[in-house]
Amino acid sequence: MNSQKVLVTGGAGYIGAHTTIELVLAGMEPIIADDLSRSNRILVEGIEKIVGRKILFYQINCKDPAQLREVFQRHPDITSVIHFAAFKSVNESVQNPLLYYQNNIGSLLSLLQIMKEFSTTRLIFSSSCTVYGQPDEIPVTEEAPFKRAESAYGASKQMCERILEDEVKAWRALKVISLRYFNPIGAHPSGLVGELPIGVPSNLVPFITQTAIGKREKLTVFGTDYSTPDGSCLRDFIHVVDLARAHVSALQKIDKLSNRCEAINLGTGIPVSVLELVKTFMKLTGTALNYSIGPRREGDIEKVYANPEKAFQLLNWKTKLSIEDALRDAWNWEQKLNHAAY
Repeated sequence: MNSQKVLVTGGAGYIGAHTTIELVLAGMEPIIADDLSRSNRILVEGIEKIVGRKILFYQINCKDPAQLREVFQRHPDITSVIHFAAFKSVNESVQNPLLYYQNNIGSLLSLLQIMKEFSTTRLIFSSSCTVYGQPDEIPVTEEAPFKRAESAYGASKQMCERILEDEVKAWRALKVISLRYFNPIGAHPSGLVGELPIGVPSNLVPFITQTAIGKREKLTVFGTDYSTPDGSCLRDFIHVVDLARAHVSALQKIDKLSNRCEAINLGTGIPVSVLELVKTFMKLTGTALNYSIGPRREGDIEKVYANPEKAFQLLNWKTKLSIEDALRDAWNWEQKLNHAAY
């Protein structure tokens, strides 16, 4: 099982790049497919420096079945796919919902079509805790019903999971694990791979590090009147390396699961507020952050964090790295980026 070839769509992106590293370390053979519209080739170069060898890379758009087919024709022995290729900004999806439905759903439909043509039957799907909307109970278990999504991004992930549930019923050989991420942060400890936003960051930690290093004038904390201990949103921040390792565990366990379509939360189970994260960064790095309080942002959930027990039971996986590790690694990555002047 460990010599399997794994197609990693969106593998030049933030989570995809870290997962590609972990696949190599586990003895697997990753093949990256990415159109570089939301990522950068320097992450592929960073992967190669870390693992000490070249990685097969195809610059293709995963919405296009013909381009995907060509990759499978070149590598008919692909046994599994990890599907990251999706747009992921909650805020952007509120402003441009059609873009998100076309890209996120379209790429999955094309991928399933080509996987079926080549009888590739294992799929790890990159999902999100946004599928839960604002849950009735926290910590959130996988049994929580989908509430109406607060954004087109969240809705696109809900729809993709529904598509997968339906396809598993129709295509009896297909096996799917949908990994519902909470809030990935951090970078590879080497400082060679990390989060590389295009333009203004939509995620909190790169905005923090860019403000700390002077790329951004100030950080805005959106909303401090929520029903939380300090009034800011509560999140479940998970180190991206822990998250990446969960994908390897999912591939190793997928054939042993009794359900052919399984959804699994990936989080720490520890709620941390936005303000708490900002203050932890300042204390950890000794860097003063210019931040201000702004109004609530459309599409944001008040509080959400995981019950991660199912991941431990089914994948034998749990987080090992701390918030401090993640912030330290993110800051190291930002400083190296700044030094290299990318």
